[in-house]
Amino acid sequence: MNKGLIFDIKRYAVHDGPGIRTTVFFKGCPLHCRWCHNPEGISKARELMTRSSRCARCYSCLPACPLGAISKKSGAGPVVVDRAKCDLCGRCVQACMYDALEMAGRDVNIEDIVAEVEKDRIFFESSGGGVTLSGGEPLVQPEFCRGLLEALNKRSIPTALDTSGFASWETLWACASRADLILYDLKMMDDKKHISHTGVSNRAILENLKKLAATKKNVAVRVPLMAGVNDDDENLGLTVDFLRRLPSVKKVGLLRYHKGGLEKAGNLGRGKSFRAFEPPSDARMEEIRRTFTEAGFIAAIGG
Repeated sequence: MNKGLIFDIKRYAVHDGPGIRTTVFFKGCPLHCRWCHNPEGISKARELMTRSSRCARCYSCLPACPLGAISKKSGAGPVVVDRAKCDLCGRCVQACMYDALEMAGRDVNIEDIVAEVEKDRIFFESSGGGVTLSGGEPLVQPEFCRGLLEALNKRSIPTALDTSGFASWETLWACASRADLILYDLKMMDDKKHISHTGVSNRAILENLKKLAATKKNVAVRVPLMAGVNDDDENLGLTVDFLRRLPSVKKVGLLRYHKGGLEKAGNLGRGKSFRAFEPPSDARMEEIRRTFTEAGFIAAIGG
C-alpha cells in the first residue's frame, strides 16, 4: 500500500536511535497506555486538536465551520469544539492564523515521505543517523510500513522501527526484517498489570521478542519507567531474567516518564482517559541503570 496516515515528521530527533534522525510518526495504536506521550497517535483516524493557550480570541474559525461545531466560552474566552458535531473537514484549521487548531493526522504517500527525508541525508551521513518509523504503532499500517522501509532501503538510508511488538509474528517480521534496527518497548512483565495499564496482554509481545532475538536482528529494548508502576525491584528483576535468555539483546534504554502527553490528551478532548504519573528520581534511575549494567547489558538512561 502506497498511502498511509501519519501525524508528524520530526527532524533532528536524537532519542529515536543512533545519530541525528528524522522520525515519521504513524497514526493508530492497539495499546492505550495511560502514560502515552503521543496520545494523538492512538486513534486510527484524524482528530482535531485545540490549544487554548494559542487562541487569540479573533473567532475567525467560528464562521468557517459549516456545522456550528465551534463556539466560544462565555465572555471572551477561547474557542471550544463540539466533537459530536465536528466532521473533521479542517476548514477551521485553515481559518486559524495562530495554530490554536490543528488536524492530527494527514494522508501521505511513500514518495512524499522519501522526498522529505532525503533533505536530511547529509545529517544522517555525518552523524550515523537515519529514519525512524514510530507512532502510534507502525505495525497498525503494515503494508505502508513495509513499503516505506523498502523504499528507504533502496536509497541506502538507515532505518529503525520503533514498536510495541503487539502484532502477529508475520506482521512484525514483515517489517522488522526490512529495518536496520528495532527499538522494542518492554513495559512490564506481569500480564495482569500490563492489561490494566495498556489495555492488552503482553504475551504476544514477549513471544515476539523471543522470536525476533532468535533472528539475530539488531534489537534494542526500551523500558519506559513510571514511579510506583514498573520501577519496582520485582518487575525489573523479572525483566532482567527474561532478557538474559535472549543473548542477542545487549542494549537497554531506560526512558523516564514525562507528563507532556497529558496536555495533548486534553487538547484532543480525551484527558479523562489519561492520568499523571511520577517519574523515578535521578537516584532511582541510576540504580536501575546499574541493575541492567551489572547484569551484562549496555544500559543508558534516555537511550
